[in-house]
Amino acid sequence: MYSLLIDHLSTAVLQLNRELCIEYLNPSAEMMLEVSRRRIYGQDLAAAFNEDDESRHALLAAIQSGHAFTKREAEVTLTTGKMILCDYNVTPVMGALNNTDSLLIELHPRDRMKRISQEDELIANHQTSKELIRGLAHEIKNPLGGIRGAAQLISRVFNDEGLKDYTQVIIEESDRLRDLVDRLLGPRQLPQYKPLNIHRVIERVNQLISVESEDQIKLIRDYDPSIPDIIGDEAQLIQAVLNVMRNAMQALIQQPDNLQKQITVSTRTLRQFTIGAKRHRLVCRLSIVDNGPGIPENILKTLFYPMVSGRADGTGLGLSIAQSVIHQHNGIIECNSQPQRTEFNILIPIENSAVG
Repeated sequence: MYSLLIDHLSTAVLQLNRELCIEYLNPSAEMMLEVSRRRIYGQDLAAAFNEDDESRHALLAAIQSGHAFTKREAEVTLTTGKMILCDYNVTPVMGALNNTDSLLIELHPRDRMKRISQEDELIANHQTSKELIRGLAHEIKNPLGGIRGAAQLISRVFNDEGLKDYTQVIIEESDRLRDLVDRLLGPRQLPQYKPLNIHRVIERVNQLISVESEDQIKLIRDYDPSIPDIIGDEAQLIQAVLNVMRNAMQALIQQPDNLQKQITVSTRTLRQFTIGAKRHRLVCRLSIVDNGPGIPENILKTLFYPMVSGRADGTGLGLSIAQSVIHQHNGIIECNSQPQRTEFNILIPIENSAVG
């Protein structure tokens, strides 16, 4: 019963024996440390993460003294090479002879709280921009309809073909502006939610990107085939993923030909993962990583706003529409970028992923 309760904690928990070998870790620890407990049971703590020698000595001292301690803002390195910032509490567990039998370590990631705060801000800003766009769309489309109708009436009165050309320009430009407003509003059809395999969505997008890029870009697949079906609208998810991958493709195509241009697409499941303010039992993470020039820092925070683009010929609508689609699936798109590595993470809850 106790093991079942600890398995459902959002806090990462490890248990070490007196030799600092791993006896237990819960699913939250697996997710945070990016390891499988089946593979590292019985192995040294270094199989999960590394810190400096002083910290290891502190753990051994806790076993000898039986005194608990807490460390703040520890920088630990995972076996993948990734470094994370966390706080951790170490509690000695007494055995039958009143000696320390094992150590219980509770890990609290600091960067996770920062990420949750950033997600809350991103969701709030995106919702505000959507409401603003809806209001502007209403105010723009009403007079546009009047302008277009008036131009059609005037065109019927004129006999001069040259003057009719001018009225046709008014009609065509009104239609173009109406289409732009419709694109700002995102998909006009209600989503058709049903169970679907996320890899089927990705493979469809990969096929489209290969054709558009004329095979100039190497696509690397790194899938987790055990990911369950999610509930979503397949057509809209294809469009959202395509918008993100097309963004990466366009950034790479502009690079010199001597660069090995590649996009890596990977999928993983995350357990007890928080999106915004809500924690989900299971989340699908779709990562799209390119080795392009990176996104300019001055637009990184506003990347998902409408009409924001890092390219002179960009419309700034693709990522905004993609974010809207993923929000409809109770998910979010995050972005981290630096030169030679830009990573978009599409996070979608697997259970009850669609809005009812």
